[in-house]
Amino acid sequence: MYTRRAFLKGSSLAMFGIGAAPSWLARAAYAANSAGQFRKVLVTIFQRGAADGLNVVVPFAEPRYYELRPTVRIPEPSSAEPGESAIDLNGFFGLHPSLAPLKPIYDAKALAIVHATGSPDPTRSHFDAQDYMEAGTPGLKSTRDGWLNRALAADPAGTSALRAVALGPSLPRTLRGKNPAVAVNNIGDFQVKDRKSSEMFETMYNHSVDTVLSGAGKETFEAVKILKGVQSASYTPSFADIGGWDTHFNEMGARPSQGPLANQLTELGQGLAAFYKDMGDRMADVAVVTMSEFGRTAKENGTRGTDHGHANVMFVMGGGINGGIRGQWPGLAQEQLYEARDLAITTDFRDVLSELVTNHLGNPQISAVFPGYESDANKYRGVVAA
Repeated sequence: MYTRRAFLKGSSLAMFGIGAAPSWLARAAYAANSAGQFRKVLVTIFQRGAADGLNVVVPFAEPRYYELRPTVRIPEPSSAEPGESAIDLNGFFGLHPSLAPLKPIYDAKALAIVHATGSPDPTRSHFDAQDYMEAGTPGLKSTRDGWLNRALAADPAGTSALRAVALGPSLPRTLRGKNPAVAVNNIGDFQVKDRKSSEMFETMYNHSVDTVLSGAGKETFEAVKILKGVQSASYTPSFADIGGWDTHFNEMGARPSQGPLANQLTELGQGLAAFYKDMGDRMADVAVVTMSEFGRTAKENGTRGTDHGHANVMFVMGGGINGGIRGQWPGLAQEQLYEARDLAITTDFRDVLSELVTNHLGNPQISAVFPGYESDANKYRGVVAA
């Protein structure tokens, strides 16, 4: 009988995405290795809707933060009752109290935090910003495939049907491309339930003169066979479906631990901590990275919320991660803000992803993964341990 832990350990997770407005779409990608050996794994979490990075990782030591946010703010550590203030990380930054499950992982040096990161493209459109980030080509609408699909090109495992699987109703933008990827809405439903029908369809696909159709059919049925042992396992994904990172109004309740953002972060923190625990020793080969299309305004608006901004924060978690605060903090003084309203970007999101693709996945072909991006190891933030 497969358990969640056994399934995750026995699979090679390539990509896991969360978050699609108005609700989260949980997506997991699994890669099968014919040799039965574990390979490096990359898990991505997309917080769609633009998470408020300034309240996710709070610059509590900068007085300007509290000036800009008289009501939508997280109190300094120990300045409020337990569970209602920032969790001190290094004397300057603190986690939102709803992310308390991540503090032990941070203390274990397995969680890196890169603040003031994001896309250099100035758009404030959710659709465009998400598309640019998933394509890996900010400002370029003509890119047809996704950066994660392109990152698979150098994978020596070949074209297994389970190299990349999206657990959701459709293939996400970042996994679309020429390399094989399969979308599965529910692992238990990924099957042709009638055995005779299954054999008949498989024969039809195998004998098709259309090479594209034949190839797609072969990959699908290969994936069905691999997942067959999981169908009776009552497998449940580690992450739940929730929605709403776009906090234009009432971002916070009467307390910091209440309201839409706190609810989102509770799910995220508990989900990441559960995944970290479930993977156990396997986490040595796994890296998890979070991203959001852009951040929120540094100043709160008139409806106790925040509007579309620029820079945000990324988390990188894993056994091979060089934990701690990474990146360069730009400051919140008026002259330091982007367009006099947003946190400025000091780290291109591709700097973080390129370091993971190169130093974690072992794919040095960064110019192919991120076309138009000038790869330079000097821009890396040291999130992957040497």
